[in-house]
Amino acid sequence: MTKTNQIPENAGSFDLSAYLTEKRRMIDRQMERLIEEQGPPSRLHEAMHYSLMGQGKRLRPVLCIAAAEAVGGKMTHSALRTACALEMIHTYSLIHDDLPAMDNDELRRGRPTCHIRFDEATAILAGDGLLTLAFQVLAECRPESGAECQLQVISKIASAAGSRGMIEGQMRDMFAQGRQTNAEALKGIHEFKTGAMIEASVVSGALCGGGTEKQVEALSEYARNIGLAFQVADDILNVEGDPEVMGKSTGTDRMLQKATYPDLLGLKESKQYAKDLVANALQSLSIFDNKAAPLYAIARYVVERNR
Repeated sequence: MTKTNQIPENAGSFDLSAYLTEKRRMIDRQMERLIEEQGPPSRLHEAMHYSLMGQGKRLRPVLCIAAAEAVGGKMTHSALRTACALEMIHTYSLIHDDLPAMDNDELRRGRPTCHIRFDEATAILAGDGLLTLAFQVLAECRPESGAECQLQVISKIASAAGSRGMIEGQMRDMFAQGRQTNAEALKGIHEFKTGAMIEASVVSGALCGGGTEKQVEALSEYARNIGLAFQVADDILNVEGDPEVMGKSTGTDRMLQKATYPDLLGLKESKQYAKDLVANALQSLSIFDNKAAPLYAIARYVVERNR
């Protein structure tokens, strides 16, 4: 069931495109520095850089920064570093998802996948390198909200990325291929595979920004809804998206006999479900003021995007 929501005064006129461009540039500059700090160039670092600096949406790091701004009004140093770590973890997961043993994709972010550009062993190690670098970055943060807060952030992200989150979701997704799946099981797959890291991104940003318990709870609810909406939209795009625009192959879910919302509910019903989830996400933001305008705009972007 959808809920009504109160929208901040400037949410309707908020320029999300300009906001995303600004934050992407900031995140990319910081990630470039972090990769350079790892030492002299090597084949491994080249592969890590190649995958990390592709033209991704940067949704997770931007959500982290937007959540920090929503609770505190400004982006903190720890929020930026945490945002970069989140993108590193996300990129590692994409490298491994694309491998022949999993989705066997040849195109990612508009160019050859890491194992195609380099080789399979290098791709595996590049993913491993990004995952471990992410936690180094998190551990070396100078949190404005204190060390205890940073430990909460690290714990939240580790849990979301591990066998109680994203990795478990990938395992369930692979196991469901070619098998009958009901709505509850499919929701569970997506809550683990995609939703857990999106929720961790928002919650960690709120913690970095010094959010109250009430604010963190509201943002967690927001993130759970947009996390599932994002995956529903991804399922839809895999059916009717344009590969040239998306920068990756379409029709792969059907080819791999994956469990998806369009197959389970139908395209029309899936689009409505995604809209309902976004409406619920917006309702969760009702306790925030105009500083949450980016989060309102991102929620709508999740279902309106074409890539």
